[in-house]
Formats: sequence, structure tokens, C-alpha cells
Amino acid sequence: MRYYKKKEEIDKRKAAMQPIGDSIKALIKAYRLEGKLSEVHITESWAKIMGKPIAMKTQELYFRDHKLFVRLTSAPLKHELNMSKSKVIELLNREVGNEAVLDVVFL
Repeated sequence: MRYYKKKEEIDKRKAAMQPIGDSIKALIKAYRLEGKLSEVHITESWAKIMGKPIAMKTQELYFRDHKLFVRLTSAPLKHELNMSKSKVIELLNREVGNEAVLDVVFL
């Protein structure tokens, strides 16, 4: 008895193969984790996105219903960021590549 696979079986299996990155993306999409991963990515890269001076004056970041809440220690900075809220939202969404943030609330 031989245990060699037929050429058709090998070709069929190769056609069903896909890169591991694509498999992981499909798994994340199937479990609907894209939004949560985007939120985590934004909170982890806040200093890189907004810069070190703003990150140093940030006390807390958290998400609720696609809104990012940012607690700041500086009132003038809070006012300045409120004035440029649309630009902040654009920067954050560009970082993750989708519409993860619909609004930003500075506390």
C-alpha cells in the first residue's frame, strides 16, 4: 500500500492555502473585533499620534460608543484641542485606517 497523494489532491490543497495575515484578518472580521482593536491601537499610540507634549498632559483615555474621552490636566490645552476637534478625529482615524472615532470629548 502506498500513501502518496495524488497530484490533484496536492493542487487542491495548495489552492485553498492563503497567507496567515489574510487568515488572521478574516478571523478578526468573523468575530467582529475590528472596532475594539482600533480603539486599543488608538489608546496605545496616543503619544505618537498627538505628540509628546499633549501626551504628557493626558491623564486618561477611554472609549464609549465610538467616542474617545480624553482627560487632560491643562485647561488651555483642552480649549485648544476643542477648537481643532475635527483635525484630531481625522488624525486618529487615519492612524487606524477606518472610522473608529466619531467624536472626541475633552474632559
